[in-house]
Amino acid sequence: MSSESSLDDEDTFKILIATDIHLGYLEKDAIRGNDSYSTLNEILKCAKTNQVDFILLGGDLFHDNKPSRRCLHNCITMMRRYCMGDSPIHFNVLSDQTVNFNTTQFPWVNYQDENLNISIPVFSIHGNHDDPTGAEGLCALDLLSASGLVNHFGHSHSVERIEISPVLMQKGSTKLALYGLGSIPDERLYRMFVNNQVTMLRPKEDQDEWFNLFAIHQNRSKHGPTNYIPEQFLDEFLDLVVWGHEHECLITPTRNEQQLFYVTQPGSSVATSLSPGEATKKHIGLLRVKGRKMNLQKIPLKTVRQFFIQDVVLGDYQDLFTAETPQVTKKVENLCFAKVTEMLEEAERERLGCPLTPEKPLIRLRVDYSGGFEAFNTARFSQKFVDRVANPKDIIHFLRRREQKEDIKDEVNVDYSKILKTTAVEGLRVEDLVKKYFETAEQTVQLSLLTEQGMGKAIQEFVDKDEKDAIEELISYQLDKTQRHLQARGVTTEQDIDTEIRLFRDSKKNTTEEENDIKEAINRAKAHRLERGDEPLDPAILADFDDVNMDSDEDSVRPPTRGRGRGGRGRGSRGRGRGAAASEPKPAGRGRSQKSSAPTPSRSIMQAFHAPSQRSSRTGASKSYTADDVTIDDSDEDIPVMKTTRTPARPASSSSSFSKYSSQSQSQSSRGVAFDDSDDEEDNPFKAPSRGARR
Repeated sequence: MSSESSLDDEDTFKILIATDIHLGYLEKDAIRGNDSYSTLNEILKCAKTNQVDFILLGGDLFHDNKPSRRCLHNCITMMRRYCMGDSPIHFNVLSDQTVNFNTTQFPWVNYQDENLNISIPVFSIHGNHDDPTGAEGLCALDLLSASGLVNHFGHSHSVERIEISPVLMQKGSTKLALYGLGSIPDERLYRMFVNNQVTMLRPKEDQDEWFNLFAIHQNRSKHGPTNYIPEQFLDEFLDLVVWGHEHECLITPTRNEQQLFYVTQPGSSVATSLSPGEATKKHIGLLRVKGRKMNLQKIPLKTVRQFFIQDVVLGDYQDLFTAETPQVTKKVENLCFAKVTEMLEEAERERLGCPLTPEKPLIRLRVDYSGGFEAFNTARFSQKFVDRVANPKDIIHFLRRREQKEDIKDEVNVDYSKILKTTAVEGLRVEDLVKKYFETAEQTVQLSLLTEQGMGKAIQEFVDKDEKDAIEELISYQLDKTQRHLQARGVTTEQDIDTEIRLFRDSKKNTTEEENDIKEAINRAKAHRLERGDEPLDPAILADFDDVNMDSDEDSVRPPTRGRGRGGRGRGSRGRGRGAAASEPKPAGRGRSQKSSAPTPSRSIMQAFHAPSQRSSRTGASKSYTADDVTIDDSDEDIPVMKTTRTPARPASSSSSFSKYSSQSQSQSSRGVAFDDSDDEEDNPFKAPSRGARR
């Protein structure tokens, strides 16, 4: 670089960018329990070393919706250590903060609180793991926000229309508009974009002078017809989009040639699934913004556990063995042993000179044994590497390509071969399976009262969050609502009743009313659980089953587990305390009889369908642009940092007025953002505007 003073002057924003930290992931694992905490410590330490103006997190700071006390304690401790201090803040917030930070009773940026001493503000949107839940719509980030450690923004309260109001900042002559949108179900957000229900507000004055930065947490890769957000949906006036939720590290900004903005995908900082997307080297970004120009420096993370993955197709090794070869299973096992050993040796070579990297790597060997081969004993195989790898229980993953069969005769004629391509279901969610089932099922087994989306959501709540009453309450709620509708229409004959029920059900598909009905039923189920004193399943137990083979961070379908609740067994194994309803009834402890009433036993999904409702259903509640310059530093070398003397912050000025900008409005004039990624000129991150980029 030419000089540190040209990089870090009084007009340059320095922003540390990270996403998907997943704090608390596998925190009870003996080997991997501290991985997420070590990486967050490294990220915050890097921010303090580089004297950044603020930290921007793109969602999923926590892995669980309800983090454990240990997780919250470690997070608060680290943020207090690195983000509080006497260093002055160099930028001012100009926008209406009561609109920007609308989830707290202290609606102002934390460094302006006279009771706090903040040196590095943290701005974060919520993800799909730590999303707001409950009647009050609170999430774990709101705890940190109320304590003054995090500025939670980008939370939309409406399900009918979204208005994204930016946090307007100014440092010297540089003006930055920070937009954020927390995680929303992809299908709903997709529909809202199509229906022009998403609006991004812009300052009315000096629109050409603002650098527009947008943080989003949604599917970027296409998982279904509407289960993702295309980049073309976003407004073209944006300059840089920080895309969270996708775990593959693609931090080098890529240009969208249609909308003419750049997208950076930092990826996760901890591997939460053994899939190829997690195997790429993890980075965070140091973004510098000066005027309308930017520079993004990649910073490799040194505390991330190494992860190596390989695919082996046994049919490709016909020169060594075939399915009819004698003792072929032993030869296949020897081949897998050699492949795993190669990956371990490669990991050891890469770890030399990196003392912060954990010693034991993650190893995954995916074996396709199609063609008549048989799988060997993976548990016995894993014992050979129990002291050398961090995941000894799931080193080998067998999969077989299923041959398509014709004329599948079953109770319901469903072509499951089109739904399940391999024996290992990778990337399918509960609601997707429900939807595909009813799409291929016969007319006689179609839903009458419920919609496919409603049934899928209820089953997902039952499976993922142990809401035992979700299905029953949804059926009861829809039954009451349908009965009232029939009474209001005065329908009497059986044929007319069937027709009216079908029309009433179809009229609600893919509408806001359908979403409100689902939300109301789930809230009622949660209220009933709280009345009984049940506790949800312990997230730490559920985490033991996490092995989702997906590049993006989709919610996994977890196997049924026994929840422990609060004091499931109590002291001395006497079965005292609440929370026993989440597990099976346990015998009384030695020398004592159980005085409490029998806990509610866990029910299967089918039992939830057939359970009679014994309680009454409750009512619940175009402008032209100058060319921008972008330089990207692909090197993994750290830039020497020169400490600068900070001047006291200037008082915040009055809030700016906004103009509405629909996400589907198109400007007649296009703009170009030019950057030169050649090595001889990457020293200057803020080059003069290139006129050749304009069209």
